[in-house]
Amino acid sequence: MSMTADTKATTAPKRKPVFVKVNQLKPGTSGHTLIVKVLESNPVKPAIRRSSLTQSIRSPRIAECLIGDDTGCILFTARNDQVDLMKTGATVILRNAKIDLFKDTMRMVVDRWGRIEVTDPVSFEVNRGNNLSLIEYELVTLPA
Repeated sequence: MSMTADTKATTAPKRKPVFVKVNQLKPGTSGHTLIVKVLESNPVKPAIRRSSLTQSIRSPRIAECLIGDDTGCILFTARNDQVDLMKTGATVILRNAKIDLFKDTMRMVVDRWGRIEVTDPVSFEVNRGNNLSLIEYELVTLPA
């Protein structure tokens, strides 16, 4: 299939990714691209759910992973196929990642609009002393 001049004009140019560091992450934000090391990957035991026919329903595979860079670390929730990529010791590029709050603490996730890529190891040491998932946040409603 050939591309016409009209098609080229309507195609938006791809933007270069802007890489951020872990210490720049804030609750409720999205669209983050960053390079991190996986420090730990711990599978979460799934809850067994029963359907109305008393057949067990296969739960999604979930792992809580501690990831980080030279500025800090944060918990990452890996789901299904992501669990296989987020192995302890791996270096990954997270594209279009977002920050969710879970039990008032930050968790990073990559949903279906994002991507995880395993990449070459990096030279930085992860700053475990700045764990953003240990900070509790409280939702405050401001009067109108």
